Amino acid sequence: MTRADRAVVSATATPAPPVSPTTLRQAPPRHPVVGLSVALVSAAAFATSGAFAKSLLVAGWAPGSVVTLRITLAALVLLVPTLLALRGRWGAMRRNAWVVVGYGLTGVAGCQLAYFYAVTHLSVGVALLLEYLAPVLIVLWLWGRHRQRPRRLTVLGVGLAVIGLLLVLDVVGGGATVSLVGVLWGLGAAVCLVLYFLLAAHVDDDVPALGLAGGGLTVGAVALWVAGLSGLLDTTRGASDVVLSGVVVPWWVPILVIALVAAAFAYVTGIVAVRLLGPKVASFVALTEVLFAVLFAWIVLAELPAPIQLVGGALIVGGVVAVRADESRRPHGSDPADARDPRSTHTAASGDDATAAHPD
Repeated sequence: MTRADRAVVSATATPAPPVSPTTLRQAPPRHPVVGLSVALVSAAAFATSGAFAKSLLVAGWAPGSVVTLRITLAALVLLVPTLLALRGRWGAMRRNAWVVVGYGLTGVAGCQLAYFYAVTHLSVGVALLLEYLAPVLIVLWLWGRHRQRPRRLTVLGVGLAVIGLLLVLDVVGGGATVSLVGVLWGLGAAVCLVLYFLLAAHVDDDVPALGLAGGGLTVGAVALWVAGLSGLLDTTRGASDVVLSGVVVPWWVPILVIALVAAAFAYVTGIVAVRLLGPKVASFVALTEVLFAVLFAWIVLAELPAPIQLVGGALIVGGVVAVRADESRRPHGSDPADARDPRSTHTAASGDDATAAHPD
């Protein structure tokens, strides 16, 4: 939180010709199955960070240090592919410079830092629940900004997703703690996640997905290093060896996983998912990250999910399906948010629910 470089978003080497809002409304939709598949892959990739990062935090690593190394390594890995993808498109990057900067500061660096700081004051369940209020905030934003009142099926999807999160995160089990400072950090993470979805969908189509992902990661890495060197961010490193599922491994093993899989790969596929589905549906599919996180915790940390969590997972999936079905029923181009910058063509190619307006 984007977001074809994956053969999904095709952009020419030169800026696309102007496209009128009428042309956008008449554009044929893409296959929604592709968008949902990419979104699920992105959610699974993001979910690997929790189990592997936990081994570093337990070993005494500061959250700021883990996030900084994760984003920096991911930015370096994507540097050459990003430069290659941007050949002939630097003009588009300049036009979208502030979007890329905002994406890097909020959707990349801000979201992760806010979540980790929330965890220092709250239980993990409450912190995750607050962050994943982002889809609800997006629905409210579309309602307030574009007067796009959510229909009954979307409201049902919101309700199912929220109840499912409560069950999956075991917030109702009595183990959660609440702190005003932690709640504010958690809500800050949710706002950053909203910006992740909205900014990923707002960038022009002639900026390739790798351009946005690589540029955002670079901006986030630079910001984190500046904060760390200035003393604003704790970047303490812990032990050189960590434990994963009872096996002692070097510290760089989990770092590579959370940088390459949970950052570089996850952000690129996340951007593509937003472009294919639009921010609202993509944000709801991203809720499945919680389910994948439970699965990876079971595999890597031997933490078995409780039956109540499985019920919650089913409710989350039901919420995603409800929102997806509601968007499929909406006439193409009826969404007020479809009125994007006429220079952009990716809305026209994004399917029946692409929006103008993107977590983690």
